[in-house]
Amino acid sequence: MNGPEIHLTFDSELHVFVPAGRRGGRTAVTTDGSSTLGHVVESLGVPLTEAGQLLVDGSPVDRSHIPSAGESVEVRAVARPQRVPGAPLRFLLDVHLGTLARRLRLLGVDAAYESEDIGDPALAALSAKERRVMLSRDRGLLRRREIWAGAYIYSDRTDDQLRDVLGRFAPALAPWTRCTACNGPLGAADKDSVEGLLEQGTQRTYDVFAQCTACGRVYWRGAHHARLAAIVDEALREFGGAAA
Repeated sequence: MNGPEIHLTFDSELHVFVPAGRRGGRTAVTTDGSSTLGHVVESLGVPLTEAGQLLVDGSPVDRSHIPSAGESVEVRAVARPQRVPGAPLRFLLDVHLGTLARRLRLLGVDAAYESEDIGDPALAALSAKERRVMLSRDRGLLRRREIWAGAYIYSDRTDDQLRDVLGRFAPALAPWTRCTACNGPLGAADKDSVEGLLEQGTQRTYDVFAQCTACGRVYWRGAHHARLAAIVDEALREFGGAAA
């Protein structure tokens, strides 16, 4: 590009996206004179889902701002908790985030998940159609213009991923109210009504059940309950909410 030269500084949280040479502070960028500041930021590797406030010479500007020569730009990370206006807060996760989807559902958070790779265009379209926040570790997916809203998942560890999403978006937590398999709502189930779906050992041992109103899956406090309860208790302690 052969146009106005500007200087950019990125918040440390965004350093994972930018080349090493731009992580130390203020660096020069030559623009083409017509691209928006949002385009310039994205061209340097930062998905716009992760860019928060943009400051030019200390004053906030919109992403549509056209940079002029000599401007000093500060790119801040998204403020937390991040508000997502315009629709109930709900999520869409890509094929690589199945465990995170189940953890969110365990906490009562609406988390749609595609267990097969339907492709970036279809995911972006689904995000827009259902007005869901797209969660992904795929930077290319998050750069698609069709996405209604999105967020990059920074860690590859499920525990850290969960804390990141809960801390960033502060969703209301209602544990044990959503099916971890299909995301449908759970309702109390009479033992007699689900007896035919249970193994004999389960029939003899347990008396309290819940059933998904969407897929029919039956839940009870089995061998894995203590581990799941620990996940729930930790989330409630750190991020609040009311146990269901």
